[in-house]
Amino acid sequence: MVVYGIWTFCAAILAFAISAIVGKFLIPYLHKLHFGQTILDIGPSWHKEKQGTPIMGGIMFIVAITFVTLVSTFVYIFAGDALFSQSYPLNVGKEATYIFAGLGLALANGIIGFIDDYTKVVKKRNLGLTAPQKLVLQFLVAGIYLAVLGLSGCGTTTVIPFAGEVDLGFFYYILSAVVIVGIVNAVNLTDGVDGLDGSITFFVAVSFMLISSALYRLGITAFSAAVAGACLGFLVWNFHPAKVFMGDTGSLFLGGMVCALAFAVRMPILLLPLGIVYLCEMFSVILQVGYFKLTHGKRLFKMSPIHHHFEMSGWSEVKIVAVFSAVTAVFGVISFLLVSFGARHILY
Repeated sequence: MVVYGIWTFCAAILAFAISAIVGKFLIPYLHKLHFGQTILDIGPSWHKEKQGTPIMGGIMFIVAITFVTLVSTFVYIFAGDALFSQSYPLNVGKEATYIFAGLGLALANGIIGFIDDYTKVVKKRNLGLTAPQKLVLQFLVAGIYLAVLGLSGCGTTTVIPFAGEVDLGFFYYILSAVVIVGIVNAVNLTDGVDGLDGSITFFVAVSFMLISSALYRLGITAFSAAVAGACLGFLVWNFHPAKVFMGDTGSLFLGGMVCALAFAVRMPILLLPLGIVYLCEMFSVILQVGYFKLTHGKRLFKMSPIHHHFEMSGWSEVKIVAVFSAVTAVFGVISFLLVSFGARHILY
């Protein structure tokens, strides 16, 4: 247990340090390249003050998570049995499959985001890839990820707390692809207030860290800890007032990472409670657009995504981050309890 605690702590601290240190060098470099954010006129007027803030800051936590994940996973593969097998039932090979495939999913989405950000910077406008272009690329990435899992023998079963293992057959791949693309874009939509996306994802990652620990997924626990630590390192530079934005490079990467963690514990259904803020952000946009069209110009919210509605209602950015993070933390506790009492006995 002591070795396990040190293992997890080191993954989080190393990821935090790398993310924060990379930011110290990355932000001046982005300024030098004039990779600044262009603020839309339809957004809150006070956001114009953020014009020119560097984007693509997500590179700092991408570097940190990738490095720590590769190091910790290779150590786990070669030394996991010696370090932990006497105390915990391990399936190192299957964990490694989920970790490497999940990292690939996140990185591929990050590349899509990078292309989008680069297009915005070059054209000096807050529009990058078109929605259809993004969706085609995202479904392609999701399909490759699911194919890798399928070819690796991970199967088509999913675990639902208190219900056990459910085999969805071929429908598993269709549903999973839709879930992955939906969550990735929901996380992307959450990135609109200083520190919000990083803070929410920090609490989601901590929740998955505790959940995977309860399930004896020790490699995935370190994976989750790396995500949590790297998000904190990014928040050193992104918390209000932000010195850098993660951009689509970062938000799409985090979306892929959140999905990777959920699939790694074989419980994508946990994205419902843990991703409650992401989902509210996404559905607020869908409802706003739908209501606007149905009523020929009326709005359901003052502005969407929902964090902008609260901004327009007088909430400060710090308050929005605090409240949304608290909601995520509460649902994180609920998710942990659901797994602890309803699915802890299920192994790979």
